[in-house]
Formats: sequence, structure tokens, C-alpha cells
Amino acid sequence: MPDTPELECFYDCSSPWTYLAFSRLQSLSARQGVPVQWRPILVGGVFNAVNQDLYAAREGMFNNPRRLRHYQKDLADWAEFCGLRISHPDVFPVNSARAMRGALFAGDQGLLVPWSEAVFAAYWGDNRDISQAKELAAIATSVGLDPEALLAATTDQAYKDRLRANTDELVARGGYGSPTLFINGDDMYFGNDRLPLVEYRLQQLLAPAVRQE
Repeated sequence: MPDTPELECFYDCSSPWTYLAFSRLQSLSARQGVPVQWRPILVGGVFNAVNQDLYAAREGMFNNPRRLRHYQKDLADWAEFCGLRISHPDVFPVNSARAMRGALFAGDQGLLVPWSEAVFAAYWGDNRDISQAKELAAIATSVGLDPEALLAATTDQAYKDRLRANTDELVARGGYGSPTLFINGDDMYFGNDRLPLVEYRLQQLLAPAVRQE
């Protein structure tokens, strides 16, 4: 019987499309019986390293009423489809470094998913500035984390180094944004809309196990 495929997701809470993928990937994981290895990153570091054209492209879209209207419709359609509340926050783009270091800390406590869901919802749903310590402390309390310990971790060099290492690893492996997923180390998929392909590939890999049962 083949081993369970390895499924990794490199992600940053500052992306609405990652919010959608984060939500959908959990149900996909449950359906296929394949756990997700969540890998927090700083997507701005990825853009600066290998995808600087993104900044001009984003600016061009926001300055083009036709494209912007469809972007907003597309995002609203996806949010409705996923049952999420997503709006454009006042602070955008946001410095998510402390929130993503917080995700690493939360992961050490077994609370990465609740933390990340709460950060996504705070920023994209409630228009809260997740770069601010008071907001992160409140989110920590809401998911059962010690807010003082969480805030200490967000400025701790060890967590800075871990977040940088994840970010650098994604760049080294060919990634250029969030969310980026890998199956078995080198089979890469980018974006919320690629999740059907991810599931299809997992089903292919799991099929031999199903036939042997």
C-alpha cells in the first residue's frame, strides 16, 4: 500500500485568495484523508525576491475601473461560494510579519489553524489592522493563546528566523506567491483556483490504496 501523500501549503494571511484556499483546503484534506503541513511565510518577501512585477500589476488593476469591478465581483462570488465574509480592508497591503510569526507560535501550541482562521477573519471580515499588537493580542485571547507570550514570540529572533526560512524555502522551490501547495515535495500548485487539480492529483496517488482494500 502506498504511503499517504505529503501535502504542504505555504501561506500568508494578507491575501484574500489565500483565505479562500485555507478554508477549502481543510475540507479537501478531510475528504482525502491527507493532512496539511501548514507553512507560514511572508509573501512580501517572496514578491520582493522573485515577483516584483506583481506590484505594478496590482496598481494597474486598481486604476482600471473595468478590471477592478470584475475583481471585486469575482472575490465576492468566491466568498459567497465558500461561506466567508470578505471585504477590502482600509489598511492594504498590510504588514503581516508579526501575524505570521504568531502563526508559527500558535503552531507550537497546536493552534495554528484556529489562529490563522481568526487572523483571516479579523483582517478580511472585520477590517482590523493585523499589524497592530493590540489586535494580535485580542486574537490570541480569542483562540486560547496567552497574549503576552504570543506578542513576545512575534518579536523574537527565533520566530523571525523561522518565518524567513519558510519564505526563502518557498522561493528556492519555485514559488512566487500565496497560497502555494506542494504534493510530495516537488509537484507545485499556485492559487485558490488550483485546488480541484490538487484534489485530483491526490485521488490519483491514493487510488492504488483504494483498489487494494
